[in-house]
Amino acid sequence: MTLLLEDRAASRPDGAAFDPMAVRRQFPIFGRNPGLTFLDTAASAQKPRAVIDGMAEFYRTDYANVHRGVYGLSARSTARFEAARETVARFLNATDASEIVFVRGATEGINLVAQSWGPAFLRPGDQVVVSELEHHSNIVPWQMLRQRLGIELVVAPIGADGALDLVAFQGLLGPRTRLVAMTHLANVTGHVVAVEAVVRLAHAHGALVLLDGCQAVPRLPVDVRALDCDFYVFSGHKCYGPTGIGVLYAKRALLDAMPPWQGGGDMIRTVSFAETTYQDAPQRFEAGTPDIAGAIGLALALDFMDGLGRAAIRDHEAALTRYAEALLTEIPGVGLVAAGGSRLGALSFLVDGIHPHDLATIFDQHDVAVRAGHHCAQPLMDRLDLPATARASFGVYSTEADVERLAEAIRAAQKLFGVAAR
Repeated sequence: MTLLLEDRAASRPDGAAFDPMAVRRQFPIFGRNPGLTFLDTAASAQKPRAVIDGMAEFYRTDYANVHRGVYGLSARSTARFEAARETVARFLNATDASEIVFVRGATEGINLVAQSWGPAFLRPGDQVVVSELEHHSNIVPWQMLRQRLGIELVVAPIGADGALDLVAFQGLLGPRTRLVAMTHLANVTGHVVAVEAVVRLAHAHGALVLLDGCQAVPRLPVDVRALDCDFYVFSGHKCYGPTGIGVLYAKRALLDAMPPWQGGGDMIRTVSFAETTYQDAPQRFEAGTPDIAGAIGLALALDFMDGLGRAAIRDHEAALTRYAEALLTEIPGVGLVAAGGSRLGALSFLVDGIHPHDLATIFDQHDVAVRAGHHCAQPLMDRLDLPATARASFGVYSTEADVERLAEAIRAAQKLFGVAAR
C-alpha cells in the first residue's frame, strides 16, 4: 500500500473538556436517526437546531429583500443580513466587515478571485502555485485561467510522509510567482498544512496567497490577520451552516482594485445605456438577490461554534482523530493514507481485498456513513497511485463510539469478503 501510517498508541478524548453527546442532542437528525454513525462531515456537516430553527424563524418574521426596500420589514431583513457579515468578520478576525464577500461557497469564492483578480493582474507567463493536496475547486479555475491568459500553473509536491514539502515549495517560488493558492487542511488526508510558513515564503517573493479553509474553519481557530493571507475562502455547509452560502475574505485594498465579475442588480450605483457605475466592495461582487437566509444561517452556525469554543472543538477532533488512527491501525489489512504527522478531523484508509466503494456500501448496512471515491482530488489520487479511498471524517457530534462502530463495520466487511485478520 502507498503512504501508510505507522501504528501509534491509542489516545482517547477527554470527556471532561468536551461532551459530544450533549452536543449531539442539539442536532435533530440524530434524534430522527438514532442508529446513525455519521462519518462524512468533511463532505457536509449536519445542522444544529439553532440554525434550522433560526432560519425558519427569519422566514416567518423578518423576511424581505435587502438593500432596496424603504419599508420596515426590508430594513429589518437588511440589518440581519449585514449583521451576518459582521459576525463572519469577527469570526475570522478580519479588519472590517467590508472585507467579507458572500458567495455560494468556496468554489465560487475561488472562481471570483480567478475571474476578477486574475485577468486584472496576471499576464502570460505569470505563475500560480498550487499543491498536490488540492480539491478540484482549487485546481480547475486556475487551469481555466491558464487557457484564457497563458499563465503557468506550478504544482508543489508532497513528501512520502504525505506532508507538503516546504523545501520543494520554496524552490518553486520566483520572480514570476504571482499567487499561491493552497488548502489549509487537506480534505482527503486531514493533513494540516503549515500555512504560516507558506504565507511567509510567498510574501517574501512578492506573491499573494489564497487559502482554501473549507476543512480548517470547522476545526481550527482561524485568524486571517495573524495568518496575513490575502484571500481566504470557506463554505457554510461544512461548518454546520446551510448549503448555498460561503465566504470570500480579501484584504480591502485587493477588493478595491478588483473589477466586478458578474453584473446585475445590487452591485451597481447607476445604470444607463451609455455607462454603468459600480458599488464599492463588497457589494460590487454580490450581483443579484443574495441568499439572505443562508447568510443568517451561516452566522448562527458560527455563533454555535463559538459557543462550543473553537479551541475545544479542535482539541476534541484532534483526540478523536488520534483514537481513530490507533484503533484502525490495530486491524490487520487496514492501512491509513499518511498525513504528515498533522492529521485533523479526517482520515482516508484502505482495506486489503475490498474496493472502497464496496466497503462504503457494506458500512451503510451497519448505519455507518463514510465517503468513498477520489474525494474531488483526482491529482492526489494519481500521486498516491490509488483509484479511490474510503474516508471517515468527524464533527463536533462525533464520539468514540462512532469510531468503534467504524472498526466493527470494517471487521464485518472483512468477514463478508473472507479477508479478515491474516
